[in-house]
Amino acid sequence: MRNIILLGPPGAGKGTQADLICDLCNIPKISTGDMLREAVASGSKLGKEVSNILDSGGLVSDEIIGSLIKERLSMPDCINGSLFDGVPRTIGQAKQLAEMGVNFSHVIEIHVDDQAIVERMSGRRVHPGSGRNYHIEYNPPENEGYDDISGEPLIQREDDKPETVLKRLSVYHEQTKPLTDFYMSKSEEGILAFFKVNGLNSVDKVFESISKHL
Repeated sequence: MRNIILLGPPGAGKGTQADLICDLCNIPKISTGDMLREAVASGSKLGKEVSNILDSGGLVSDEIIGSLIKERLSMPDCINGSLFDGVPRTIGQAKQLAEMGVNFSHVIEIHVDDQAIVERMSGRRVHPGSGRNYHIEYNPPENEGYDDISGEPLIQREDDKPETVLKRLSVYHEQTKPLTDFYMSKSEEGILAFFKVNGLNSVDKVFESISKHL
């Protein structure tokens, strides 16, 4: 059974690699957002507790996140394992899961330096009407600043502006450094496999590096 955690900064290509890994291993992708929505929709005792917290604008505790994960892992589609997207997000969640007996087999970190992330994300441009994506360097429009199909102006989303990207990276490093240290120590104890891959490589090369370890 493979229970996999995928770490990496925003813009590292985690979403693409997550889909490839899930197809390779025949496992579902589990995200915090999906679990919270499903819990609320179920109307269970835990779901009602989550609903009350969210309605009041509160933060869902590490204990509740841990309970949701344990419950999710008991479902039939997780028989071969699962891939975790966006969880654990903090060292508190990681420790909570360990205490609850939720074990992981692989922790994969897609490493991309901050400057490359800023260049990747700040170069994105979007056509608001259709959602068509461009990149000023890697996938530029035929006419700079304008959509190829409609000829309408492209925009840069707030999330893709350099100052916003740098803030998100700062939060990521603050939260993730303790996580990587925690899982590296587990790897040294032989409890799981922890490895890094170079996210600057092509999608195929990154996936090839990951699949060698699975």
